Amino acid sequence: MDMYTKALNLDIEKIITDSDLDGVVTAAILKRWWPDAEVIFGHPGNLRAGTMDEIIDRKTAICDLPRHPNCGLSIDHHKSNEPHENTIENSIILWEPTPSAARIAYNLLKNKIDLSDLSETMIWVDKLDGGSISIDEFKGNNPVLWLGRVIGESEENTTTILENIQNRVSIEEILELPDIKLELRERMAKQEYLNRTIRENLSIVDRLAIVRLENLKIRSNGYLVTAIAGEECDACMVIHGDTGANFDDDDNYPVSASFYTNSFIHKTGGIFDLTKLATNFDKNGGGHANACGCRIKPIDEKIVTDREVTNGDIDSNINEWLDIWSQR
Repeated sequence: MDMYTKALNLDIEKIITDSDLDGVVTAAILKRWWPDAEVIFGHPGNLRAGTMDEIIDRKTAICDLPRHPNCGLSIDHHKSNEPHENTIENSIILWEPTPSAARIAYNLLKNKIDLSDLSETMIWVDKLDGGSISIDEFKGNNPVLWLGRVIGESEENTTTILENIQNRVSIEEILELPDIKLELRERMAKQEYLNRTIRENLSIVDRLAIVRLENLKIRSNGYLVTAIAGEECDACMVIHGDTGANFDDDDNYPVSASFYTNSFIHKTGGIFDLTKLATNFDKNGGGHANACGCRIKPIDEKIVTDREVTNGDIDSNINEWLDIWSQR
Protein backbone atom coordinates (compact mmCIF):
# COMPACT_ATOMS: atom_id res chain seq x y z
CA MET A 1 0.00 0.00 0.00
CA ASP A 2 1.54 3.34 -1.05
CA MET A 3 1.68 6.40 1.21
CA TYR A 4 -1.19 8.16 -0.57
CA THR A 5 -3.49 5.17 -0.03
CA LYS A 6 -2.46 4.91 3.62
CA ALA A 7 -3.14 8.61 4.10
CA LEU A 8 -6.62 8.40 2.55
CA ASN A 9 -7.51 5.51 4.86
CA LEU A 10 -6.91 7.63 7.94
CA ASP A 11 -9.79 8.78 10.14
CA ILE A 12 -9.09 12.53 10.26
CA GLU A 13 -11.20 14.58 12.67
CA LYS A 14 -9.10 17.77 12.88
CA ILE A 15 -7.12 19.70 10.26
CA ILE A 16 -4.60 22.22 11.59
CA THR A 17 -3.38 24.47 8.81
CA ASP A 18 -1.63 27.75 8.16
CA SER A 19 -3.98 30.69 7.66
CA ASP A 20 -2.39 31.86 4.41
CA LEU A 21 -3.59 31.11 0.87
CA ASP A 22 -1.63 27.86 0.59
CA GLY A 23 -2.80 26.57 3.96
CA VAL A 24 -6.44 27.49 3.31
CA VAL A 25 -6.55 25.85 -0.12
CA THR A 26 -4.81 22.75 1.28
CA ALA A 27 -7.40 22.40 4.04
CA ALA A 28 -10.29 23.07 1.64
CA ILE A 29 -9.11 20.22 -0.60
CA LEU A 30 -8.78 17.84 2.36
CA LYS A 31 -12.25 18.84 3.58
CA ARG A 32 -13.69 17.44 0.35
CA TRP A 33 -12.41 14.02 1.49
CA TRP A 34 -12.95 14.47 5.23
CA PRO A 35 -15.98 16.84 5.23
CA ASP A 36 -16.68 16.51 8.96
CA ALA A 37 -13.14 17.41 10.05
CA GLU A 38 -12.77 20.55 12.16
CA VAL A 39 -10.36 23.13 10.75
CA ILE A 40 -8.09 24.99 13.17
CA PHE A 41 -5.71 27.71 12.03
CA GLY A 42 -2.21 27.58 13.41
CA HIS A 43 1.24 29.07 12.97
CA PRO A 44 4.70 27.48 13.03
CA GLY A 45 5.46 29.34 16.25
CA ASN A 46 2.33 28.02 17.98
CA LEU A 47 3.21 24.43 17.14
CA ARG A 48 6.84 24.74 18.10
CA ALA A 49 5.99 26.53 21.33
CA GLY A 50 3.74 23.63 22.33
CA THR A 51 0.59 25.72 22.67
CA MET A 52 -1.39 23.27 20.50
CA ASP A 53 -0.12 20.03 22.03
CA GLU A 54 -3.34 19.16 23.83
CA ILE A 55 -5.49 19.14 20.67
CA ILE A 56 -3.17 17.10 18.44
CA ASP A 57 -3.62 13.34 18.14
CA ARG A 58 -3.48 10.56 15.52
CA LYS A 59 -6.76 11.83 14.04
CA THR A 60 -5.19 15.22 13.32
CA ALA A 61 -3.79 16.32 9.97
CA ILE A 62 -1.27 19.17 10.04
CA CYS A 63 -0.86 21.08 6.77
CA ASP A 64 1.71 23.60 5.57
CA LEU A 65 3.14 23.68 9.10
CA PRO A 66 5.89 21.81 10.99
CA ARG A 67 5.03 18.21 11.76
CA HIS A 68 3.97 17.38 15.33
CA PRO A 69 4.98 13.95 16.72
CA ASN A 70 1.41 13.21 17.81
CA CYS A 71 -0.34 13.94 14.51
CA GLY A 72 -1.65 11.24 12.21
CA LEU A 73 -0.93 13.02 8.92
CA SER A 74 1.57 15.71 7.98
CA ILE A 75 1.41 17.51 4.62
CA ASP A 76 4.26 19.93 4.05
CA HIS A 77 6.76 21.20 1.49
CA HIS A 78 9.11 23.45 3.49
CA LYS A 79 12.76 22.54 3.11
CA SER A 80 13.56 22.87 6.81
CA ASN A 81 10.79 20.36 7.64
CA GLU A 82 11.96 17.62 5.27
CA PRO A 83 11.76 14.30 7.16
CA HIS A 84 14.17 11.39 6.99
CA GLU A 85 11.37 8.85 6.55
CA ASN A 86 7.70 8.79 5.53
CA THR A 87 6.27 7.04 8.57
CA ILE A 88 7.23 7.83 12.15
CA GLU A 89 5.41 6.08 15.01
CA ASN A 90 2.28 5.47 12.92
CA SER A 91 2.26 9.08 11.69
CA ILE A 92 2.14 9.40 7.89
CA ILE A 93 4.28 12.16 6.41
CA LEU A 94 3.58 13.47 2.93
CA TRP A 95 6.52 15.79 2.32
CA GLU A 96 7.36 16.75 -1.26
CA PRO A 97 9.47 19.61 -2.70
CA THR A 98 6.41 21.05 -4.46
CA PRO A 99 5.79 24.79 -4.95
CA SER A 100 2.92 24.60 -2.45
CA ALA A 101 1.48 22.28 0.19
CA ALA A 102 -1.83 22.56 -1.65
CA ARG A 103 -0.22 20.81 -4.61
CA ILE A 104 0.46 17.77 -2.40
CA ALA A 105 -3.16 17.69 -1.24
CA TYR A 106 -4.30 18.13 -4.85
CA ASN A 107 -2.12 15.23 -6.04
CA LEU A 108 -3.34 13.11 -3.14
CA LEU A 109 -6.98 13.43 -4.17
CA LYS A 110 -7.04 14.29 -7.89
CA ASN A 111 -7.63 10.65 -8.89
CA LYS A 112 -10.25 10.12 -6.18
CA ILE A 113 -12.55 13.12 -6.47
CA ASP A 114 -13.26 15.88 -8.99
CA LEU A 115 -10.86 18.78 -8.43
CA SER A 116 -11.16 20.24 -11.93
CA ASP A 117 -12.65 23.49 -10.59
CA LEU A 118 -9.32 24.19 -8.85
CA SER A 119 -7.03 23.79 -11.88
CA GLU A 120 -6.51 27.53 -12.46
CA THR A 121 -6.45 28.30 -8.74
CA MET A 122 -3.68 25.75 -8.20
CA ILE A 123 -1.49 27.42 -10.82
CA TRP A 124 -1.67 30.69 -8.88
CA VAL A 125 -1.22 29.08 -5.47
CA ASP A 126 1.95 27.44 -6.80
CA LYS A 127 3.13 30.74 -8.30
CA LEU A 128 2.56 32.71 -5.09
CA ASP A 129 3.85 30.19 -2.57
CA GLY A 130 6.63 28.90 -4.78
CA GLY A 131 8.04 32.31 -5.70
CA SER A 132 7.54 32.02 -9.45
CA ILE A 133 5.20 34.95 -9.96
CA SER A 134 6.40 37.73 -12.25
CA ILE A 135 6.34 41.36 -11.22
CA ASP A 136 3.68 42.10 -13.86
CA GLU A 137 1.51 39.29 -12.46
CA PHE A 138 2.06 40.57 -8.92
CA LYS A 139 0.92 44.05 -9.94
CA GLY A 140 -2.08 42.62 -11.78
CA ASN A 141 -5.62 41.85 -10.65
CA ASN A 142 -5.96 38.09 -10.83
CA PRO A 143 -8.74 37.03 -8.40
CA VAL A 144 -6.53 34.44 -6.65
CA LEU A 145 -3.93 37.14 -6.03
CA TRP A 146 -6.48 39.32 -4.25
CA LEU A 147 -7.98 36.37 -2.42
CA GLY A 148 -4.53 35.68 -0.99
CA ARG A 149 -4.33 39.26 0.25
CA VAL A 150 -7.70 39.01 1.99
CA ILE A 151 -7.05 35.63 3.60
CA GLY A 152 -5.81 35.97 7.15
CA GLU A 153 -7.29 39.43 7.72
CA SER A 154 -9.94 37.86 9.99
CA GLU A 155 -10.45 34.26 11.08
CA GLU A 156 -14.17 34.43 10.41
CA ASN A 157 -13.74 35.48 6.78
CA THR A 158 -10.83 33.09 6.28
CA THR A 159 -13.12 30.26 7.43
CA THR A 160 -15.82 31.48 5.03
CA ILE A 161 -13.33 31.43 2.15
CA LEU A 162 -12.15 27.91 3.04
CA GLU A 163 -15.71 26.55 3.25
CA ASN A 164 -16.63 28.07 -0.10
CA ILE A 165 -13.58 26.62 -1.83
CA GLN A 166 -14.50 23.27 -0.28
CA ASN A 167 -17.99 23.64 -1.75
CA ARG A 168 -16.68 24.40 -5.26
CA VAL A 169 -17.64 28.09 -5.26
CA SER A 170 -15.48 30.00 -7.74
CA ILE A 171 -12.89 32.51 -6.54
CA GLU A 172 -14.72 35.29 -8.39
CA GLU A 173 -17.96 34.43 -6.55
CA ILE A 174 -16.19 34.24 -3.20
CA LEU A 175 -14.81 37.74 -3.68
CA GLU A 176 -18.39 38.95 -4.26
CA LEU A 177 -19.69 37.62 -0.93
CA PRO A 178 -20.76 40.68 1.15
CA ASP A 179 -18.29 40.29 4.03
CA ILE A 180 -15.43 39.27 1.75
CA LYS A 181 -16.19 42.08 -0.70
CA LEU A 182 -16.12 44.60 2.16
CA GLU A 183 -12.81 43.24 3.43
CA LEU A 184 -11.40 43.29 -0.10
CA ARG A 185 -12.31 46.97 -0.48
CA GLU A 186 -10.64 47.73 2.85
CA ARG A 187 -7.56 45.75 1.79
CA MET A 188 -7.35 47.64 -1.50
CA ALA A 189 -7.66 50.93 0.35
CA LYS A 190 -4.95 49.85 2.79
CA GLN A 191 -2.57 48.93 -0.02
CA GLU A 192 -1.35 52.48 -0.59
CA TYR A 193 -0.81 52.97 3.16
CA LEU A 194 1.16 49.73 3.27
CA ASN A 195 3.26 50.78 0.28
CA ARG A 196 4.02 54.14 1.89
CA THR A 197 4.86 52.59 5.27
CA ILE A 198 7.25 50.11 3.68
CA ARG A 199 9.02 52.89 1.76
CA GLU A 200 9.35 54.95 4.96
CA ASN A 201 10.82 52.04 6.94
CA LEU A 202 13.01 50.44 4.28
CA SER A 203 16.77 50.51 4.05
CA ILE A 204 19.10 48.52 1.82
CA VAL A 205 22.39 47.22 3.21
CA ASP A 206 24.70 45.13 1.06
CA ARG A 207 21.83 44.34 -1.33
CA LEU A 208 19.60 43.13 1.51
CA ALA A 209 16.42 45.20 1.89
CA ILE A 210 15.45 45.61 5.55
CA VAL A 211 11.96 46.75 6.54
CA ARG A 212 11.21 47.55 10.18
CA LEU A 213 7.48 47.07 10.82
CA GLU A 214 7.64 45.96 14.45
CA ASN A 215 4.94 47.41 16.74
CA LEU A 216 3.12 48.93 13.75
CA LYS A 217 0.38 46.24 13.64
CA ILE A 218 1.01 45.58 9.95
CA ARG A 219 2.77 42.83 8.06
CA SER A 220 4.01 42.35 4.52
CA ASN A 221 5.23 39.50 2.40
CA GLY A 222 8.43 39.62 0.42
CA TYR A 223 6.78 40.24 -2.92
CA LEU A 224 5.65 43.74 -1.99
CA VAL A 225 8.96 44.64 -0.35
CA THR A 226 11.09 43.44 -3.26
CA ALA A 227 8.74 45.04 -5.78
CA ILE A 228 9.29 48.37 -4.02
CA ALA A 229 13.05 47.89 -3.50
CA GLY A 230 13.49 46.74 -7.09
CA GLU A 231 16.75 45.47 -8.53
CA GLU A 232 18.82 47.06 -5.76
CA CYS A 233 18.24 44.02 -3.52
CA ASP A 234 18.84 40.28 -3.87
CA ALA A 235 16.66 39.49 -0.84
CA CYS A 236 14.75 41.20 1.93
CA MET A 237 14.27 40.95 5.68
CA VAL A 238 10.94 42.01 7.19
CA ILE A 239 10.70 42.65 10.95
CA HIS A 240 7.14 42.46 12.27
CA GLY A 241 5.18 41.61 15.39
CA ASP A 242 5.12 43.18 18.83
CA THR A 243 7.98 43.54 21.28
CA GLY A 244 7.18 41.65 24.48
CA ALA A 245 4.21 39.78 23.03
CA ASN A 246 3.53 36.04 23.40
CA PHE A 247 1.67 33.55 21.22
CA ASP A 248 -1.29 33.50 23.59
CA ASP A 249 -1.86 37.26 23.26
CA ASP A 250 -5.05 37.76 21.28
CA ASP A 251 -4.12 40.97 19.49
CA ASN A 252 -0.34 40.75 19.43
CA TYR A 253 2.29 38.48 17.95
CA PRO A 254 5.90 37.91 19.10
CA VAL A 255 8.38 40.08 17.26
CA SER A 256 9.75 38.05 14.36
CA ALA A 257 11.68 38.22 11.12
CA SER A 258 10.81 36.92 7.66
CA PHE A 259 13.33 36.49 4.87
CA TYR A 260 12.58 36.37 1.15
CA THR A 261 14.65 36.10 -2.02
CA ASN A 262 13.90 38.76 -4.63
CA SER A 263 12.25 36.23 -6.95
CA PHE A 264 11.54 38.94 -9.51
CA ILE A 265 15.23 39.00 -10.45
CA HIS A 266 16.26 35.54 -9.18
CA LYS A 267 13.66 33.46 -10.96
CA THR A 268 15.28 30.07 -10.37
CA GLY A 269 16.40 30.59 -6.77
CA GLY A 270 18.40 33.05 -4.73
CA ILE A 271 22.12 33.41 -4.29
CA PHE A 272 21.99 32.46 -0.59
CA ASP A 273 20.17 29.90 1.56
CA LEU A 274 18.12 32.20 3.78
CA THR A 275 17.40 29.44 6.30
CA LYS A 276 20.95 30.07 7.54
CA LEU A 277 19.61 33.38 8.87
CA ALA A 278 16.33 32.00 10.18
CA THR A 279 17.97 29.21 12.16
CA ASN A 280 21.02 31.08 13.44
CA PHE A 281 19.45 32.07 16.77
CA ASP A 282 16.04 30.39 16.64
CA LYS A 283 16.27 26.58 16.58
CA ASN A 284 12.61 26.54 15.57
CA GLY A 285 13.08 28.94 12.68
CA GLY A 286 13.06 27.79 9.08
CA GLY A 287 11.03 27.36 5.92
CA HIS A 288 12.35 27.43 2.36
CA ALA A 289 15.79 28.49 1.19
CA ASN A 290 14.09 31.43 -0.54
CA ALA A 291 11.31 32.17 1.99
CA CYS A 292 11.59 31.50 5.70
CA GLY A 293 11.26 33.10 9.12
CA CYS A 294 12.02 33.00 12.83
CA ARG A 295 11.46 34.69 16.16
CA ILE A 296 13.67 37.54 17.29
CA LYS A 297 15.69 36.13 20.19
CA PRO A 298 17.22 37.93 23.18
CA ILE A 299 20.98 37.72 22.73
CA ASP A 300 23.92 38.81 24.86
CA GLU A 301 27.40 38.62 23.32
CA LYS A 302 25.96 36.68 20.38
CA ILE A 303 24.48 34.04 22.71
CA VAL A 304 20.73 33.45 23.12
CA THR A 305 19.70 34.15 26.70
CA ASP A 306 16.58 33.65 28.79
CA ARG A 307 14.84 37.01 29.12
CA GLU A 308 12.28 39.21 27.42
CA VAL A 309 13.11 40.52 23.95
CA THR A 310 13.94 44.22 23.81
CA ASN A 311 14.22 46.69 20.94
CA GLY A 312 17.98 46.41 21.30
CA ASP A 313 17.75 42.69 20.58
CA ILE A 314 16.15 43.46 17.25
CA ASP A 315 19.16 45.56 16.29
CA SER A 316 21.55 42.86 17.54
CA ASN A 317 19.80 40.11 15.57
CA ILE A 318 19.83 42.22 12.40
CA ASN A 319 23.53 43.02 12.78
CA GLU A 320 24.40 39.34 13.18
CA TRP A 321 22.27 38.39 10.18
CA LEU A 322 23.97 41.06 8.10
CA ASP A 323 27.33 39.58 9.07
CA ILE A 324 26.22 36.11 7.94
CA TRP A 325 24.73 37.56 4.75
CA SER A 326 28.03 39.34 3.97
CA GLN A 327 29.79 35.95 3.83
CA ARG A 328 27.62 34.67 0.93
